[in-house]
Parts: sequence; structure tokens; C-alpha cells
Amino acid sequence: MIKLSRMSDYAVVVLETLGRDSAASLSASQIAQGSGLPEPTVAKVLKLMAAGGIVTSQRGANGGYTLSRTPREITVYDIVTSIEGRLGLTACVDGGDEPCALEAHCAMSGRWDIVNAAVRTTFQGITLEDMMKPQKKAA
Repeated sequence: MIKLSRMSDYAVVVLETLGRDSAASLSASQIAQGSGLPEPTVAKVLKLMAAGGIVTSQRGANGGYTLSRTPREITVYDIVTSIEGRLGLTACVDGGDEPCALEAHCAMSGRWDIVNAAVRTTFQGITLEDMMKPQKKAA
């Protein structure tokens, strides 16, 4: 099973809270209250999102966090790679850093790149705005 970490899920929740009013500047404690997540978790997510250029922070009495772009311009790929790092399904995919002892004899060498590209394209095609839309109920 391919599974993203809980932190990636939390990042979407935190960004959704910020995205409700993308012009508002919210403190970590306000985001924690609005999202229902513990403040230390929110702070960790915000630090990673700031490093990834997804949120900006302003210190001071009127400070807080804001989205650096609109929810329409932030993709799930941006969010996930800010939390997880490089997106790759196997160690040998897409120029991976991990050497493989079987690479010279592997019949699958380069074949996973197709799957990895499809996953990356899908993640790049879904925005925070899409994630914020109400879920449609099944008929």
C-alpha cells in the first residue's frame, strides 16, 4: 500500500484553515483552534510549509501566517513534497538517490518512471482549492 504520512494530511487541514480567508493572517494557536489539531503539530506543519514557500510568516503583534499563493495556485504536489520530500514510488524511480545493486541486470529499470510520472501529474492537477470544496454525497 502506498500511504502518505499523517503530517501530509495535517498539512492539508492546516492550509484549508488558512485558505478559508486567504487574506487573513492567523497565529498558530488560531489555526490549531480552527482545525482541531494540537498546536505543536500545527507549528511543525507551518514550519515545513514556510520552508516550502507555501505560507509566509510575519512576526509581531499583528503577525501570523498567510498563504503565499491562492488556494487555486497551491497543488497537492506542492504540499506533499514540502512534507515528504521527493515523490518517488521506488528507490530507483526518476533519478533516485539510492543505489540499486540490481540496476545493471534489472528488467524493470526505468519502467517505474511511467507510474511515478502519472502519480506526480495527478498530484500536480489537484489544488488546495479542490480539496477545500465540499464533498459530494454518493447517490
